[in-house]
Order: sequence, then structure tokens, then C-alpha cells
Amino acid sequence: MALFPRKVKHRKWQTLREHPDKVGVASRGAKVSFGSYGIKALQPGRITTNQIEASRKVLSRAAGKTGKVWIRIFPDMPFTKKPAQVKLGKGKGDLQGYVVPVKPGRVLFEIDGIPEADAREGLRKAGTKLPVKTKFVERI
Repeated sequence: MALFPRKVKHRKWQTLREHPDKVGVASRGAKVSFGSYGIKALQPGRITTNQIEASRKVLSRAAGKTGKVWIRIFPDMPFTKKPAQVKLGKGKGDLQGYVVPVKPGRVLFEIDGIPEADAREGLRKAGTKLPVKTKFVERI
């Protein structure tokens, strides 16, 4: 499953560095909308394509044939990196991959069609693959 945009307006974006205290909370994507259970980010961060894919694999294994998984985030922000042992200067680095900036309160994954205990365990395992602290949430 390829998680990157087909086309972007600008190949290289600015970095969007933000002070952790001034990030704010997610205003969109903050409620469980599709499934019965989900995981929510508790801190700000950037999640890469590979991290999303690792979490998706864990969740699809937990869901089995009866469950359904929703990925509520999409990596559309390109990030660059200069090669190892290259001196500073000489422009910005080459495109390395895509990330999604996440604010606290954002629902990252949702799952449905399996018992709560299995969903809780599957979402906990998926959360360990992500660089942000997460919390199990239920649909209200």
C-alpha cells in the first residue's frame, strides 16, 4: 500500500518547526467517526509513511477477517535530508519521503467488528509503532 501523494504543488516544503508548548490541539479529526474504537495522539509529532504502514499491518492482523480498519491520517508533507558526511551549504537536501504533522487530540486509526479486548490490544500494539504517545478511545 503506497502512502504518498500522486502529485504535490511544491516538491520541497518549509520545515514547519513549532514550539511544543504552542502547537495547540487538533480541531478536526478529533472524534471517532467510522469505527467503534480508535487511538488518539496525546502529543505533537510527525508520523512517516513507514510508521503508518507498520501500524496498519499490526491492526489488520488484529482485525482478522471480521474487523475493518480505517487510517485517519495521510502523509502529504514532503521532507528532505542531506546525505551523510556532506558539508553544510550547497542548498537543501533531496526529497526523502512524506510525513503527516499530528497535533494532540487527533484520531490516527479506527477499528470495528472485533471485541473490545482485542481492539484495545491491537490498538495498543499499533501505538507502539508510532513516535507519539497514544490513548485508546471509544465512540461516544
